[in-house]
Amino acid sequence: MSEPGGHRGPQQGGLRQLDPEQLGSYVGRLYRAAYGLCGSHQNAEDLVQDTYEQVLRRPRFLRHDQDLAYLLRVLRNTWIRSARKRRPAVVTADSDEIEALPDPRGDAVIQAVEVRVVYDVLGQLTPKLREAVVAVDVVGLSYKDAARALGTKEGTIMSRLHRGRAQIAAELAS
Repeated sequence: MSEPGGHRGPQQGGLRQLDPEQLGSYVGRLYRAAYGLCGSHQNAEDLVQDTYEQVLRRPRFLRHDQDLAYLLRVLRNTWIRSARKRRPAVVTADSDEIEALPDPRGDAVIQAVEVRVVYDVLGQLTPKLREAVVAVDVVGLSYKDAARALGTKEGTIMSRLHRGRAQIAAELAS
């Protein structure tokens, strides 16, 4: 079964055009990533909308079927630009917003309270640790794709992910 975005658009010099028709299939995953980064339902919706607006302004060409990694990179850069315009805020999750979030793994066993606690702890991580955890554990990117999306090395992603997961686990254990 192919991933969304597997459709290849027009080719140009070995590059594949990002297919705007396939972008809707990524909204849910990008929303969860945005929520993990900014911790607010409204801000997450705005961030995803701003990301799509940015991407749809002109044709985008990618070397590989890396649509989701590319979209996460644009989402992250949009989040960073918007954060520079406003004062940094502590990310806190609203219980109603958390309950409305779909489970990224599709596992119906996870309770809304547990999800709220995890997102609250996720919001306490430093931005770099939060980005790594969101990219791999929320969006589901491989280490390689997460590194590409976040503009760093695969080993750095693994290290940040390890530290972020350890901090989350320690906080949940207490």
